[in-house]
Amino acid sequence: MIDDGAHGSPDDRPSGTDPAHDARAAGSASPAGGTASAAACRQLMQGGSKTFFAASLLLPAPVRAPATALYAFCRVADDAIDLRDPGEPVDTALARLHHRLHRIYAGCPADHPADQALGPVVRRFGVPMPLLGALLDGFGWDAAGRQYETVESLYDYAARVAGTVGAMMALIMQTHSRDALARACELGVAMQLTNIARDVGEDARAGRLYLPRTWLRDEGIDPDAWLAAPQFNEALGRVVARLLAAADTLYRRAEHGIAALPRTCRPAIRAARLVYAEIGREVERGGLDSMSRRAVVARGRKLALITQSLGAALVLPAGRRDDLPPLPAVAYLVDEAARAARPAEQSAGGNFYQRTLRIIELFERVAERNRGSQTVSG
Repeated sequence: MIDDGAHGSPDDRPSGTDPAHDARAAGSASPAGGTASAAACRQLMQGGSKTFFAASLLLPAPVRAPATALYAFCRVADDAIDLRDPGEPVDTALARLHHRLHRIYAGCPADHPADQALGPVVRRFGVPMPLLGALLDGFGWDAAGRQYETVESLYDYAARVAGTVGAMMALIMQTHSRDALARACELGVAMQLTNIARDVGEDARAGRLYLPRTWLRDEGIDPDAWLAAPQFNEALGRVVARLLAAADTLYRRAEHGIAALPRTCRPAIRAARLVYAEIGREVERGGLDSMSRRAVVARGRKLALITQSLGAALVLPAGRRDDLPPLPAVAYLVDEAARAARPAEQSAGGNFYQRTLRIIELFERVAERNRGSQTVSG
């Protein structure tokens, strides 16, 4: 999802704020649809996810704007479920969101900045509706208090609330290979697992438990008894460590996907990958106790990681693998994204900067083929 405070999504939203209200206010400031909607979406991201906002600044402008619109709709949809009127059934709120989604794809979006901004994005980049539909269903799983017995069932959840965002971002970056789409989905899942490991205490105090229940039982912890009186101990720490290890496996796989992205997009995505993985390291430095403290990456460390990510655009990636099967939980997302109609290729024209990038990327592909030939012949 797009809120890493309540799973959800990756977000560092200050408590007490209502981004959905902020977006409505910004959108109503001007009747000029596109401009006002875009401004509202930018405000929503800046006031919501600090990590996503910082990483988005590294994206080229043609990608940053649609990515911001996507973020805004996800954020508002999440709030529509979490902040619904007391007593309103989850299914009712979810049905209303699906109706809004259908209106967006029918070309008559609701009068809301996020809906208005998302319409042109899904049309231009061929984002299939089932991806956003799966995301909304994941929000519904959250609100319904769904339980996760196994890590595989947790992957199913993370695929919906975060893997979907990875797939849609890949399409916005005009990346269509199945392997790259799989890695994008897995990066989203990894980020969600990191969120869960970091927020064990916060979730427990809200009556939520995302850790795989079988893992807890393996450590002698009764999930329901623990949730009634949550506390940290070494056994719980081992479960958190196990979840972070699963996330790290997916972060390493994601590196192969980042290498497949357009050169100008790699730094932003690698920055998000590095910063989120660092949250896991902070949890470890805190003795795996995410009950009494919430791990935060210090600003200086975050800036250092973002600076480190800039090299992703300058250094020819090595070791890229296109033979990794997707995590089973994201396979259907990859299928949906890969079936999406590929937008028309840009003309051979463009400005000097765009033409130069195309030439550089051509040399990259030639170099990769040459490396492959040398490996075979060697």
